[in-house]
Amino acid sequence: MSEGLFDGVLAAGPVAELVADRAWVQAMLDFEAALALASAAVGEIPAEAAAAIERCCHAEQYDIAELGAAAVGIGNPAGPLARALTARVTPEAAAYVHLGATSQDVLDTAAMLVTARALTALRADLHACADRLAQLAEEHAGTVLAGRSLLQQAPPVTFGLTAAGWLSGVVAALDRIDTLLRDRLAVQFGGAVGTLAALRGNGIPVLSELAHRLGLAEPVLPWHTERSRIAEVAGVLGQTSGAVAKIARDVTLLAQTEIAEVCEQGPPGSGGSSTMPHKRNPVAAVLAAGSAAQAPGLVATLLGAAAHEHQRAAGSWHAEWRPLIELLRSTGSAVHWLRVCLDRLQIDAQRMRANLDSTGGQLLAEHVAIELVSASHGAVGRQEAGDLVAECCLQAEATATDLADVLATTPAIAKFLSRNRIGELLEPAGYLGSTEEFIRRALHDRQSSL
Repeated sequence: MSEGLFDGVLAAGPVAELVADRAWVQAMLDFEAALALASAAVGEIPAEAAAAIERCCHAEQYDIAELGAAAVGIGNPAGPLARALTARVTPEAAAYVHLGATSQDVLDTAAMLVTARALTALRADLHACADRLAQLAEEHAGTVLAGRSLLQQAPPVTFGLTAAGWLSGVVAALDRIDTLLRDRLAVQFGGAVGTLAALRGNGIPVLSELAHRLGLAEPVLPWHTERSRIAEVAGVLGQTSGAVAKIARDVTLLAQTEIAEVCEQGPPGSGGSSTMPHKRNPVAAVLAAGSAAQAPGLVATLLGAAAHEHQRAAGSWHAEWRPLIELLRSTGSAVHWLRVCLDRLQIDAQRMRANLDSTGGQLLAEHVAIELVSASHGAVGRQEAGDLVAECCLQAEATATDLADVLATTPAIAKFLSRNRIGELLEPAGYLGSTEEFIRRALHDRQSSL
């Protein structure tokens, strides 16, 4: 359950709990347990000591507030946690807690574990969004609506193509997330300066065993001050938020009173207003957009902190913790709200057609101009045809006359196009180009990504 005033809005979904303080403490303890077991596996410490350490690596056994208060002494909570763990294990095992590791090893590995767990939950929500978008693309492949360019009506598209475009962004984000989970979330283990000197000749074997036990990639060498992995996490989360934001923005625009081509059909009480009883806000889309809007600044902070000096950074490393947590949380919230939005989304095909017809066919002007060039066998050039049709559009608008009638009574056009042909050219369903094939390709791409 959410604890903060804004958590239900901007920290919604399963990711929030997976990046909370207790999750971080557990991830740090997972590192300590795996380190002990890995060290025992290669003969660096006794197996009994490793088992004793593992038994004490449960977050509920530790006071998070005390760890946070103690963190100010050395500038991070990993040291106090190692001390608390040492105090809890048997005297025989105490000498082997945290052996060969440094605080950054603990926290960086915890960051990778927390990220992996959060991305796994986020990925499930994002897959559900992709499934719903694929369904919309297929169901509405022939539902025609006005395309829009610079917020003005443009040649027609279908809602299926719109959904396919949304789907493409989600699939691209899923592909990046899968690559990250498979290849780029790596254990951190280098000791004080990245040499593992404290383990003498056992450093690499312990590293390999540690990575295996934690289910993380084994890096070529410690990455204490080489932060490309953090940058990639930031980039993937930023890309995912961007894909969500695009869909949420389109939904809010299509749900405007003057357009009203889609709406969210939520449970009673959702989408209302504190003062306006008539309001029907697409609240899930709004909250998806609001959550996603946090990402650019957080991504910039993580990228800006990437310059880590020498073997261990003074401040840049510390600057990563909070924005990484917030970026995971806000992106998880954005994806959660997008899933809710898409589950609630209702499509009004009749309204789409009415809006499409509201300009009297003017959004098909390009179709007429192209056909005029073709029908005249080049006697009317592309630029001239565009100018002729544009003049007709202005005349039709100024005189409230049907565009087809204006076109049919313009000699330079009537010479090549009959009134019946002009009517055919102004039918939106006849000017959809490769729409059907594009939708098919998007659906195939989705299936290939599964």
